Amino acid sequence: MSANTELQQRSLAAVWHPCTQMKRHETLPPLAIARGAGAWLYDLEGKRYLDAISSWWVNLFGHAHPAINAALKDQLDTLAHVMLSGCTHAPVVELSERLAAKTGQALGHCFYASDGASAVEIALKMSFHFWRNTGRPQKREFVCLKNSYHGETLGALNVTDVDLFRDAYDPLLHHAHRVASPDARLGETPEAAAKAALLDLERLLSEKHAQIAAFIVEPLIQCATGMAMYDACYLKEARRLCDRYEVHLIADEIAVGCGRSGTFFAWEQALQSGKGWPDFLCLSKGISAGYLPLSLVMTTDEIYAAFYDDDVTRGFLHSHSYTGNPMACRAALAMLDLFESENVLASNRLRAARLNELLQSAVADSRIRHFRNRGMVWAFDAIVDDETKAASFSRRFHEAALKHGLLLRPIGTTVYLMPPYVLDDAELVHLAEGTLASFDEVMA
Repeated sequence: MSANTELQQRSLAAVWHPCTQMKRHETLPPLAIARGAGAWLYDLEGKRYLDAISSWWVNLFGHAHPAINAALKDQLDTLAHVMLSGCTHAPVVELSERLAAKTGQALGHCFYASDGASAVEIALKMSFHFWRNTGRPQKREFVCLKNSYHGETLGALNVTDVDLFRDAYDPLLHHAHRVASPDARLGETPEAAAKAALLDLERLLSEKHAQIAAFIVEPLIQCATGMAMYDACYLKEARRLCDRYEVHLIADEIAVGCGRSGTFFAWEQALQSGKGWPDFLCLSKGISAGYLPLSLVMTTDEIYAAFYDDDVTRGFLHSHSYTGNPMACRAALAMLDLFESENVLASNRLRAARLNELLQSAVADSRIRHFRNRGMVWAFDAIVDDETKAASFSRRFHEAALKHGLLLRPIGTTVYLMPPYVLDDAELVHLAEGTLASFDEVMA
């Protein structure tokens, strides 16, 4: 028995893997990963795979980055963990200050948790609690986009519009209002799709604003439901509508933040003269560069002030044991250092241009529709008319990509790439050629 097979069998006997029908692993066992280096993952027998999805969109600078490793080794000798209730420490303070500075102090307060769904839950609870503290407890409903994804805990599922994740737990949920998606594929132009969706949002807010606490949105890209990209004009007008109807705006940047969209915060592309930030901004995934669990919610002075009181019940009484963990915060600080020292956003623009050049044949391929790119995200939709083949497309593409040394996981018939920010030209060529070759095999 090979080393890979032995570990796979032990895993299937003891580990319940996430987002998985475990029976499928009888024919396609999980990859047995021994180590990571740069953009590559290596199995126990030395075969390597380019991590083209940044291991669920988290490893911004690849695996085992020497600068982040060094920062964590230093932090380990200083302080590994202390509770954040009643205590503080330098990494969490510095991280909060540096993130706030990136918003020009518009979002000057950070509340920490451990994962993206928890950050969404915090933002939802904080919005509701704000309205209660300010004498408007009837504002307790939420709005999300159709085909949105914000996590799989019960609170986050309320604002997630993915039947696969939500339906089994439907009796436990308080459903949010759903409004039209600005998905650019739905209109003649991206601007037209955004304007049509805005009409639906304004209709709902004009009718229900007295009961609505907040509108939550994934800025620029609805990731988990097929990388639906849309025009920034939607966000600008949504901000104006939320202001007009006194509804909070929550930006879920868990997947699209930390440079993934082409700017550090995706919301930066919707600002006008530096103004127009959301009321809450959620970060996770890439914030710790894929090293340790960390999430946070950034918010405004106005929100913070509504909880600042002698009465303990007016405080935001929410906690996680590992909130603001010093190791995770130190990883995040090392990630921010890399953005500054390596001019990452400019380098990524060059990588994006090169990968677009290498993928040009996909743009004109009659088997593909809606080739799209924003920042360091690429996607295209395969035209698969046979329902049985469409249902198995993701699995078959994943298997084909592994043969070409790529870790890729399509969403339905949408192939997407979200590689780390470290690819050199040879790796970009490998990514493009392997993706196109895998597509040819599956479509054949």
